[in-house]
Amino acid sequence: MFYKNRPSYSYTGTFARQWVRSLLLASVVTCTVPAAAFAAEADAATAQDAASDPYAPIDPHKMSDIMRVLASDAFEGRAPGTQGEERTVAWIIDQYQKLGLEPAGDNGGWTQTVPLLRTRVGKPSVSQVSFLGKTVPLVQNKDIYFATVRPVTQIDITKVPMVFVGYGVHAPERGWDDFKGVDLKGKIAVFLINDPDFEAKPEDAAHGRFNGRAMTYYGRWTYKYEEAARRGAIGALIVHDTPGASYGWETVIAPGGEAFDSVHGAKDQSVLMQGWLSGDAANRLFSAAGLDLAEQRVKARQTDFAPVTLQNAAFSLKVPVQKTDLKSQNVLAKITGAKTPDESVMFGAHWDAYGTSTDARGQMVMRRGAIDDGSGIAGVLEIARAFKAGPQPDRTVVFAAWTAEERGLLGSGWYAAHPLVKLEKTAANFTMDVLQMAGPARNAFMVGAGQNTVQDDVAAVAKKQGRTMVAEAMPERGAFYRADHLPFARAGVPVVAMMDMAGYPDLINGGVAAGKAWLQGYMACYHQACDAWNPNWDVRGAAEDVALLYTVGKNLAFSQKWPQWKPDSEFASIRDASRAARRN
Repeated sequence: MFYKNRPSYSYTGTFARQWVRSLLLASVVTCTVPAAAFAAEADAATAQDAASDPYAPIDPHKMSDIMRVLASDAFEGRAPGTQGEERTVAWIIDQYQKLGLEPAGDNGGWTQTVPLLRTRVGKPSVSQVSFLGKTVPLVQNKDIYFATVRPVTQIDITKVPMVFVGYGVHAPERGWDDFKGVDLKGKIAVFLINDPDFEAKPEDAAHGRFNGRAMTYYGRWTYKYEEAARRGAIGALIVHDTPGASYGWETVIAPGGEAFDSVHGAKDQSVLMQGWLSGDAANRLFSAAGLDLAEQRVKARQTDFAPVTLQNAAFSLKVPVQKTDLKSQNVLAKITGAKTPDESVMFGAHWDAYGTSTDARGQMVMRRGAIDDGSGIAGVLEIARAFKAGPQPDRTVVFAAWTAEERGLLGSGWYAAHPLVKLEKTAANFTMDVLQMAGPARNAFMVGAGQNTVQDDVAAVAKKQGRTMVAEAMPERGAFYRADHLPFARAGVPVVAMMDMAGYPDLINGGVAAGKAWLQGYMACYHQACDAWNPNWDVRGAAEDVALLYTVGKNLAFSQKWPQWKPDSEFASIRDASRAARRN
């Protein structure tokens, strides 16, 4: 739903205040009921015991209640540009104010405006690939998923060639070029997901060139769309497979034909059509063109791979597009530093989820985003509460709730390009995205381990908690390139991303087997309607993770220390270029 004709309300005006008060009054009736073991332990705990908990001073009860509110019907799935956004932003501002934080947004306000283009494709009149004497229809959400981030009212593509470009990687530093000078202008580029190394065998040329199964940015769908646009393609389609993407087809179609992008100039346009082919549909198309997709996968893992035109294949798509220019909001607060206010430490998470959309069965559902990323927002607010309970930090501490992460890291990306604190003087960015709800664990996972020294600090504090910090167990998912810390890393800021989808937690209650069951259960709900608040969660595990980042960030906020990128990190040279701006 686009809410095209609704009135515009001020986020700090009468509407917001009245609505927030009504929500808070309603929430008294449905307070959080934690898991039985959690409740029993909490009821028995004394104030002295709480101080020794590994998650102190973070309160799991408060985190759970924040997630319950954000995932409630009133927030409508928190999609940017909807009434759900208005309510979400108003509620977060209200929490900031109650904590006694200072506004850190545009012009002394609580928000930073993020101009976005929103599009939604309608029902296509034509969606097919024609061959000599044969037409293969492509049904949206079943065979194909397409969208656009161009400011157009129609996608009109008629009988254009399709070119298979393997993994679509151009990486001179790794001795790899899938394109070999092919002309993609006005054509549809067809990609495999992930890196050439992902399925590589020892005998394949790609073996070991792209960090094994650990995804590089070359493996991300965003890179593939960007590369197609750079080479003049009119469209880009990625062949879906669950292992390579790390999620199923349900997740691909979750946006419901809706897409968002930052506002671009005329010289920086995306492809007209971007999307995915289901594995079955891709096999049919390749077969109709006289190709075996399985064989092409093997060839794409060799340095001599050259793009292959799907013989006699002509792709056509005609579909109306609804486009809207909108202004979404990052929600920003701070505690100004007492000694060096121009230096900062930042904690962030994204407030947005997927709103309401149609699932694979054609049913309208609300994708509530309780864990993704209500858990991160709960972490940000709890860290802010902990800071306010103590002395004023030496450095400024920034608390950020980003918009449009699910649409391509757009809110954090906009901030990194238009910062309101000096990024060269930001000691570190701590990002929380998907925290586990299965209870205390013996371990924690570091996404993109070995990149910088602040990650080492996190590992040291985890040890003091009685936990072991290990490298992410599923690097093929490319988590380091999928959350709001990435724009800051690209700007040179040392980052830490706490993402509990990075491996199976070794739970105190049930061990790795129980942790595996939790994560597999959660991944079945990833970006789905069932990512909803559950009164039986044991939020202590998430609270431990939040307390871990709070402790490391607090140490930085009361120090003159500047974390550094490791010399072999791709971000080291960016930070080095601004070295003169920092003390010491």
